[in-house]
Amino acid sequence: MATIFKLTKAQKVLENQEESRKKKDKKSIYKQRVLIMASRGINHRQRHLMNDLTTLLPHFKKESKFDQKFQLSIINELAELNNCNNCVFFEVRKRQDLYLWTAKAPNGPSIKFHVLNIHTMNELKMTGNCLKGSRSILSFDKKFDSEPHWILIKEVFTHIFGVPKNARRVKPFVDHVVSFTIADNRIWFRNFQIVEKDPITTDKKNSNKKDISLVEIGPRFVLNVIRIFEGSFCGATIYSNPGFVSPNQVRRDIRIAKSGRYKTRMMARNERQIKLENSELPEDTPSE
Repeated sequence: MATIFKLTKAQKVLENQEESRKKKDKKSIYKQRVLIMASRGINHRQRHLMNDLTTLLPHFKKESKFDQKFQLSIINELAELNNCNNCVFFEVRKRQDLYLWTAKAPNGPSIKFHVLNIHTMNELKMTGNCLKGSRSILSFDKKFDSEPHWILIKEVFTHIFGVPKNARRVKPFVDHVVSFTIADNRIWFRNFQIVEKDPITTDKKNSNKKDISLVEIGPRFVLNVIRIFEGSFCGATIYSNPGFVSPNQVRRDIRIAKSGRYKTRMMARNERQIKLENSELPEDTPSE
């Protein structure tokens, strides 16, 4: 009887250990840590945008500037050293074009965006204000469920911008909404504060209801999808945006249009000069 009692007791201990291990495993699934960094050549507005995201999202870990231009796969090693399973990398080209990489380290996938229309929190001076380190509600447009590449982008954004409950510096409050909207085949990022007000009513039934409104905080920017890669900062191309035009091509088209207008103006000036020369009348000869 004693041996049976010991076996049942040991079995209960093992079952308790297994349950505690499963609980720990369930908690560990939602541990998302994000490494955020930028390349050399970033300007003040782009740097302030990165600082705004770091302030809003307490599970972000900031790293110093990255010097390598062609070996972006080294970022996976930096993420492993910082114990991060997500990466956000701001890549600057020609000191004016900003590209945003979002990746799941170390196996991928990774997405490359072109960042447009940047407005930081200090620049906008919005009236909204949220608690530092609080959690946010992620709001996605219904178009994110329409096509496979939007579904993949939604999943990656959920891992990166969704603040886990067990983050180290997180506050137990939910007071702002991060919105992702698809318009003109681009993703529009907005951040709103949740404002609750007690309505002035004499009805006792509706006395517990509160008026909820949204006030924009900032920052705001637009993301244009370029490519989706199979690996983290490398690998085969899963999706390529056919409507994307590089900023170099846009500037080239502008220069060609300006040169075309200049050529048209010069041709008109030459034609006018020839017309004036041909329209000159001979001088009158004096009569005798």
